[in-house]
Order: sequence, then structure tokens, then C-alpha cells
Amino acid sequence: MTISVCIVEDDLQTRKILAGWIGTAPGFELLGDWGSAENALARLPEARPDVVLMDINLQAASGIELVKRLKVQLPATQFVMVTVYQDADHIYDALAAGATGYLLKEASREELIAAVEDVHQGGSPMSSRIARKVVQSFTHSPVGIPAGAGLSAREEEVLGLLARGYLIKEVADQLKISIPTVKTYVRRMYEKLHVRSRSQAVAKYARLDESKTNPA
Repeated sequence: MTISVCIVEDDLQTRKILAGWIGTAPGFELLGDWGSAENALARLPEARPDVVLMDINLQAASGIELVKRLKVQLPATQFVMVTVYQDADHIYDALAAGATGYLLKEASREELIAAVEDVHQGGSPMSSRIARKVVQSFTHSPVGIPAGAGLSAREEEVLGLLARGYLIKEVADQLKISIPTVKTYVRRMYEKLHVRSRSQAVAKYARLDESKTNPA
């Protein structure tokens, strides 16, 4: 199955490199690459790619805001941030906006290609340093859940495993419950947290507190 990809990156050299990687990878199809938010907003809804590689620091707009706007029009498209930013606020805001992956621009060709394949298959790829921040956040008391969310202890347990990258089946195996039961917990969590995806639920569940993981 061919994976269709679009790229939104305002740095020309970086955009050419990413386009070259995607355009020459077996099983991938590059539908378009754009250097501005305006062009992306105009062209992406028509292109309807499987995956979008999105920069954060676009000249006229934030890539995070762009994801938030486009996700409404393209609910089936997976957005992966490709950026230099690795602070808590950018990670949280990107996931809350609807991004499903978060890669640093230092990622190699092999890492980026693997990430696109992963997100297309239902994963949530992240650069190792970003994933470590997410995991470390769960060693502290979680923050970010609205006081009235009312997640049960089991629902929080399920969400904690999902945040660590476990698949539904793996959560079921870990907790020794059935897959339909896990899906029921997930559906209830989404309703209580007012979210539509795993990444949004995780972001709302544990807003990364950088001061805890990187004390001055």
C-alpha cells in the first residue's frame, strides 16, 4: 500500500531534503510540499494525504495552529511535527492540537521514514528525547486533567499505558482484561476529557512540566 505524504516547511533546504527522502522511498508518494501556511491551507484539503510532516515555526503562522485548523477538514490525515523545539509547551500544544507524532529535525532519513510508516499504521512516533520527556512526566503526579473529569483509577491506568506507547492489545494483556473492555475504557475517557484521539487525551492527562524533568 502506498503512503501519500505532504510536507509543510518554510526552510527551502530542509524542505528539499525531506521531499527527497519521501520521494525516493519505496511505497511512498509525495503529493506536495509547501513553504507557507497559506499554501498549505489552500492545497492540503484537496490533496488529502495520509500523512503530513509539519514544521512548527512557519513565517506567517504556527504549524501547531495550522494542524488544529486542518484536522477539522482532514480527520483521517495524520500530522507529524518535524521541528527543533523540544520544550514542554510546544510538545503539549502540538499533541493537543491533533498531532500524532513529534520528531526533531536531527532525525535521520531512516528514522523519519520509519516514523511515517509507524503513524500510518496507528502508532505515535516520537524522537527518543521527546518520548523520554513524556515517560518521565508519569513519574510525577499527573497534571492537566480538569477537576471535573472524573476518570476512574482504572481509566487513568489505561491512559497511562497508552501514553507510554502501548497498543490496545498490549494494554489488555498488561491489565489482564479483554480488548473490548479496554476500548470501552478508552471511549469513556475520550468522553470525559472531551478529546477525539489518543494524543489529545495524553496531552490533556499529563501536560509536561519541564521544570520537574530539567530542574535549574
